[in-house]
Amino acid sequence: MTAHLSICIATLNRAAFIGATLESIAAQLPEGVEVVVLDGASTDGTQSIVESFQPQIPTLRYIRQDRNSGVDRDFNTAVELASGTYVWLMSDDDLVKPGVLAALMAAVREEYSLIVLNAEVRTLDLSQELDGDRLRFGENRTYTPAQFFQLFDDTSAYLTYIGAVVMRRELWLARDRKSYFGSYFIHVGVIFQAPLPGPSLVIAAPCISIRFGNTQWRPKEFEIRMIRWTRLIWSLPAIPDVVRGRLYRKDPWRSLKSLVFYRAKGTYSLTEYRKWVAPELTSSLDALKAISVACLPGVIANLIGLCYCSLPYQDSKIHFLDMKASRFYPGRWFKRSP
Repeated sequence: MTAHLSICIATLNRAAFIGATLESIAAQLPEGVEVVVLDGASTDGTQSIVESFQPQIPTLRYIRQDRNSGVDRDFNTAVELASGTYVWLMSDDDLVKPGVLAALMAAVREEYSLIVLNAEVRTLDLSQELDGDRLRFGENRTYTPAQFFQLFDDTSAYLTYIGAVVMRRELWLARDRKSYFGSYFIHVGVIFQAPLPGPSLVIAAPCISIRFGNTQWRPKEFEIRMIRWTRLIWSLPAIPDVVRGRLYRKDPWRSLKSLVFYRAKGTYSLTEYRKWVAPELTSSLDALKAISVACLPGVIANLIGLCYCSLPYQDSKIHFLDMKASRFYPGRWFKRSP
């Protein structure tokens, strides 16, 4: 039987976390929902964990690939294999909050083109809340097709988180996806490549608990955030430069603050400078900034970051944990001392 909603999970080596994700779904699973787990060739116990949920989730389908094809291709394949009218591109380590599936099924019946789910951010073990309301909308918002640019303004930055996206499957399949393979943000390319044919809904109440600091692409974060994300945003044919320019710089790595931030996190070095920054340089000042920060001792950069994150601003708690997770965090050395 065709499902109304397919929860599509692309996973890789998440045996330690995917069980909790599936448990949060199984605890509130309504009729008309299937779960599709596409495994990009995990080498841990992911398969046995997922298959153990078959009695609790009768509509669960587990598909294991022979090799990993990357997160964009894997999510696209999961959508292609799904049968639901709508697909939810759910992450493989976060939790669905109680009551969300019933509310989502009610929204699905309203036939929106896109539904965006708000989230809260918690520590890795979920014990502490870091940000209880990422969007801070206060109430649900609906966007008509004519408000496409406003939708981009209000949600595109938040939608770096793929688990927030629920979309009509036929709309996903009708749009260009291959152009966004390798971007790490295929969903943003699919959503914003052209105006949506119907209204969009943003659900303001947090629906997902995100595990902070658990992303698998952290070592490549400078490349992904500063280069690939920016290239995707500035390639979207339906978004005028004046609209995207309100939110995004074309070359964000030209910012001294950004360079120091990623150096402090341990994801910007001479390697990233040579591969991603040097080929784009057009001024000696930018070159001096970029290479100077790449050579800046990481511990010093991290101390600068820690001082900055001690200031009161919206994401200070999250950024402070970013600094502590860095290989340059001075506290690591004290822990090693006898």
